[in-house]
Amino acid sequence: MPSPADLAIPHVWRVTDLAREECVLPSGHPLLDAQLPGGGWPVGSLIEVLQHRPELHAWQLLLPALAQWVQRKPGPIVLVGAPLAPYTPALSAQGLPAQRLLWIRAEAAAPRLWASEQALRCADVAALLAWLPQCRAADLRRLQLAARQQGKLLFVFRPAQARAQASPSPLRLLVDGVDELQLQVLKRKGPPLDHTLHLPAQPARLQALLASRRRAGAPLPVAPEERRSHVLDRLVATP
Repeated sequence: MPSPADLAIPHVWRVTDLAREECVLPSGHPLLDAQLPGGGWPVGSLIEVLQHRPELHAWQLLLPALAQWVQRKPGPIVLVGAPLAPYTPALSAQGLPAQRLLWIRAEAAAPRLWASEQALRCADVAALLAWLPQCRAADLRRLQLAARQQGKLLFVFRPAQARAQASPSPLRLLVDGVDELQLQVLKRKGPPLDHTLHLPAQPARLQALLASRRRAGAPLPVAPEERRSHVLDRLVATP
């Protein structure tokens, strides 16, 4: 059995350590970063996000990182098969300018996959967000290879039912919840994570606004369930 001195040696790899990623982008969620290998989203790798509803929480999860990414990388953030139109004033208010978004509409599985592969191979593209509910493991493997070769930031959204299917993705997440993000890390490099992470579903500015209204006793705006979507609520853009 190794001694405490042995465990302290910096160049000794331990099974309990998270595997390191060569290039990562902080997610903007400290609780999540603490559980991601390298402390953020892996760049040049397939990140698979499973959802019960494709319109829920995609932007709330990814927007903090994308706002950082567009400051470092030129070119568009490509959306393939997004379920709803992005509400660009809200995204701009959170650091993602509307002119940096390129939305590709495609309904069938084959055009979505083709557009995703072409976007990954385009030198000008900064990142790809693709909704691919019918994507097969072989298709995901091609996307993973293209992302690695081109050093792209890649997120693929699939239905929660795909959890039972094999996937080449090194990082798989299941996102659920309404008033908060309930996030499970289904697969990562390193030891498994056996508990659910609870992340805020609103940006910090919106949380501060709602908190001030609570303190003042003002009624809180309530968005109908059907309006709670990946496009963010219009209230997010309130200064």
